[in-house]
Amino acid sequence: MEQKGRNVVGLSLLAVVAASLATGGAAGQDPLQWTPELSMKFRTVGNPAITADGERAAFEVREAVMEDETSEYRTQIWVARTDGSSTVQYTRADTSSTAPDFSADGKLLAYLRKAPSGDDDKEVGQAAEASQIFVMSVSGGEPRAVTGAEGGVSSFAWAPAGRRIAYVGTDPKSKLRKEQEKEKSWVRVVDRDLRHGHLYVIDVLAAGEGLPEPTRLTEGALHVTSLDWAPDGGRIAIGHRPDPRINSRIYSDISVVDVDSGELTPLVTWEGADAAPHFSPDGERIAFASHGGERQDVGQTDVFVVAASGGIPKPLAHTPDRSATVVGWSDELGEVLVTETFRTTRRIYGLAADTSGTGHSTSPMEEVVTSLAIADEAPVGVAVLQGPELPPDVYVVDLDPWHPKRISDLHAEIEMPAMGRTELLDWKSEDGLQIEGLLTLPVGYREGQRVPLVLNVHGGPAGAFTRGFTGGPSLYMIQVFAQNGYAVLRPNPRGSTGYGTEFRHANVADWGYGDFEDLMSGVDKVVADGIADPQRLFLMGWSYGGYMTSFAVTKTDRFRAASMGAGLSNLVSMVHTSDIPDYLVAHMGGELWDRYEVYQKHSAIYRVERVKTPTQILHGERDLRVPLSQGQEFYLALDRLDVPTEMAVYPRTPHGPREPRLLMDVTPRILAWFEKHQPAAQPSGP
Repeated sequence: MEQKGRNVVGLSLLAVVAASLATGGAAGQDPLQWTPELSMKFRTVGNPAITADGERAAFEVREAVMEDETSEYRTQIWVARTDGSSTVQYTRADTSSTAPDFSADGKLLAYLRKAPSGDDDKEVGQAAEASQIFVMSVSGGEPRAVTGAEGGVSSFAWAPAGRRIAYVGTDPKSKLRKEQEKEKSWVRVVDRDLRHGHLYVIDVLAAGEGLPEPTRLTEGALHVTSLDWAPDGGRIAIGHRPDPRINSRIYSDISVVDVDSGELTPLVTWEGADAAPHFSPDGERIAFASHGGERQDVGQTDVFVVAASGGIPKPLAHTPDRSATVVGWSDELGEVLVTETFRTTRRIYGLAADTSGTGHSTSPMEEVVTSLAIADEAPVGVAVLQGPELPPDVYVVDLDPWHPKRISDLHAEIEMPAMGRTELLDWKSEDGLQIEGLLTLPVGYREGQRVPLVLNVHGGPAGAFTRGFTGGPSLYMIQVFAQNGYAVLRPNPRGSTGYGTEFRHANVADWGYGDFEDLMSGVDKVVADGIADPQRLFLMGWSYGGYMTSFAVTKTDRFRAASMGAGLSNLVSMVHTSDIPDYLVAHMGGELWDRYEVYQKHSAIYRVERVKTPTQILHGERDLRVPLSQGQEFYLALDRLDVPTEMAVYPRTPHGPREPRLLMDVTPRILAWFEKHQPAAQPSGP
């Protein structure tokens, strides 16, 4: 029965599709079980492209490959007709193919093919891969490489005329570095010898079957992050920052490059981040995402339009969360289309391109649109949609009004067990702030039954839990917990994306306090609703979720056990060892030397003597975002305090597992830890 603040989450438009996939019956009747092995069978779908006439779509399909000594993800390109008549896998290789894009006439398909470069790139914490551009006919045939960039290609785009491709190529290693590496004498000097991404153009058909000669268009200390051709093919708008370090993203600008001369004209050089330029269909204006002239390190991104010839940028309508990602222009609708998280969904918004200040939601509230591409010559797009009980698939969508029609069936061969249903909850925190969260109940849950509850805290802190598929191969495999009798609560506490700027900024210099109350009041609601057994509460989270895990166990002993993944236990030592120091400085309200007591107040390590909860530590060996030492500090302190603990370090791993077999270890390892500290079940209701 529906209760106030508790609603079953569903996709009304897609419910029939979800029902057709769910083959299981009641608990105890279905022999199928949710396991990590089953979850790994579900594919990840994304990065769609569509022809100008809207008749064909291409998209990425990623799946886990675990054969013999292989443990990796491989992505291949699929192509579908938007009338639903065919869906075909286009690429097959032992390496990944990504980023599909059609030529202007729709006859050629270009994409990136990845291959190991032989480098062990310590700067990114994993083996480097060099990608090259391949082109193939849409009607079939063998693909051919059209680039041989020594440093690899990171992104590209077809010119409007179709023959040329612009791409971002990474600088190759210097001759001296290669010689010294060969001699085993090269020493990496921090923040020096950085390899920038520069803009190049090639004529795909100029060299026949050979590699066309690239023309380099940018030079110097400039790292290109995005590009978009003008409709006349004579100019390219680029987003760029001073260097490739991730922390430099907040210093990005927009410029226009003349293709013939290579002349670069700065267009938007405001303070803060300006990124993702998109030319209007007439080539007169450029839409882009921006901080608006003032750094917004905690997070605020609006959409602006500026004349392609230069001038003062003008804002478009604010989206509800002010965290918009530009998709492109719809000439038919006279709008700039953007995607944005809205509460527990991901939505499409149309913003009036005439800067009249009007905007509206194109997609319904209940749908989770994870990606979208729009046709240049038709009011249609292609999107990836999913829901809690609906695996991701590709849909062709009419944009006005929004109407999706599924054109892929990528999981038809997977027999799905009965699922633990997901409900949307809302509650008031201690100070009255309204909070939302998603509650997934155990498989076969009976009303009135009290069950163990796992509080799962998201990363960020500006992350958000949305109504995505709960059966897939995520870091925390929600349906595997549900299959093992656990309810899982995933709240969006203050600081989360999707609830507006004020909400996202509400935890600045308050980590571990207001957000802690948001989380615990959610736990209290699930207990009060008669679902959670108050004697069987558990806690887990990764990154900022790991931070909250470490801090929570210093404030309460209500949890039987906790699992801290890639957690920040000591903000004092974290701020100058992370690869994004500016982000942490913004959240603490200033630099360490000016606000030392704030960093200390919000660090679990300075309160660790209060911990009584058995706490597991999980961390990546090569994590640059949250260095391994953060987990080590907390583990060693707990061990010396004789608090039950264990620490698992994932080899070759940056800020989260990147290999299927390592990912498959996380959920079972946590479940084993929770079961080890699980008390005897208490008598429950009917």
